[in-house]
Amino acid sequence: MDTIASLFSFITTPVSWVIVQFHKVYGALFGDDTGWAWGLSIVSLVILIRICLIPLFVKQIKATRAMQTLQPEMKKIQERYKNDKQRQSEEMMKLYKETGTNPLSSCLPILAQSPFFFALYHVLNSIANNDTVGVINESLLASAQKAHIFGAPLAATFTDSSAEAAALDASITTVRIVTAVMIVLMSLSQFYTQRQLMTKNVDTTVKTPFMQQQKMLMYIFPIMFAVFGINFPVGVLVYWLTTNVWTMGQQMYVIHNNPTPGSKAQAAYLERLFKHVTHHGKTRSRGERAIVKAIVAKGRDRNEYERKFITGLSKEGLAAQADGTVVKSEASAVATAEDGTPVTGAPKRQQPKRQTKAQRQSGAAKAADDTEPKPGPTSLTKSAEPEDAKPAAAKKAAPKSGTGGRSKAQSGQRKGQQRPKSPSKK
Repeated sequence: MDTIASLFSFITTPVSWVIVQFHKVYGALFGDDTGWAWGLSIVSLVILIRICLIPLFVKQIKATRAMQTLQPEMKKIQERYKNDKQRQSEEMMKLYKETGTNPLSSCLPILAQSPFFFALYHVLNSIANNDTVGVINESLLASAQKAHIFGAPLAATFTDSSAEAAALDASITTVRIVTAVMIVLMSLSQFYTQRQLMTKNVDTTVKTPFMQQQKMLMYIFPIMFAVFGINFPVGVLVYWLTTNVWTMGQQMYVIHNNPTPGSKAQAAYLERLFKHVTHHGKTRSRGERAIVKAIVAKGRDRNEYERKFITGLSKEGLAAQADGTVVKSEASAVATAEDGTPVTGAPKRQQPKRQTKAQRQSGAAKAADDTEPKPGPTSLTKSAEPEDAKPAAAKKAAPKSGTGGRSKAQSGQRKGQQRPKSPSKK
């Protein structure tokens, strides 16, 4: 471990200088030789490093989102080469190369803070060996050796002997209890961070080799911390426990406000967003608008939770726009109640009631009666007039009854071959 720490000796001086500056501030409040002054200096170092790593964390989130956009293509590759795992892995790597994505991008924050971790380990190890390091001179070295955190010296480890603990003015039992508790907390925080990432913030519809690696790391990392933690000084355990707690809180914030599409966290987020939007009638923050904008842009590629969200908005008379805003739909704007008040949702289509067989037969009979021709008013008027009222010219022009009947009969005869007439008797 000393060899690995010596490789990062170039950053030892900056790390020791930052610790000393924080120690001056906390030493004025709690005393120069107290564990609070030195312990809070290490915690402040962690917070400063993690704040500097926020831009890298944002890039990590963007890279993770880029990986999520490739999930439909990954699913196609899995279905095409489901019987050939080697070819499946080759096609996956080819897809990563073509799109410029990196499945190991989630490890970037850990790799970036590794130099600070090993530099801090080198500083604390030098304090335990009574050696000056960086900007920590002999007076600061003596002050750091007197500092105790919950009764355990800053430079003590779980594997120290009773003589080494006594040299640091401490009890070996106290040292081992404090270090054991810190190791357990450090491992549990690491496990919980990985577990909530795998169970809440992962799209389970697509299985990738990267997901299998994350599952393995979820169990391997806590075991590694437990094994190596017995050799870490108390100050390094404080550093690593603080960074684990920071990572856990940061991960919880991301899962709550910017979940992975298709995950359980997205279902919970869209449910909360639906309640807020329907209550206020609009998206309230830039983050909400970004989520709605991404859902609208997907179109037919929306997952189950996103389709449910859009359908719910339409039922409430709202429509999501391409810029991420939510407005009232035209159907709801036109729909009003009888008293003139606007209706929140679009009017529902009323289904006709099913008629009985007797009602259908009576309706058909009524329709048949309505279609029968009725005599017009002209024929009724003519029939009502007396015979003498007709003009004489009309009487002369009127044909004989036999001729008229014959012509009417001829006009009413059907076309085609007619029935032969019977011969008349003379």
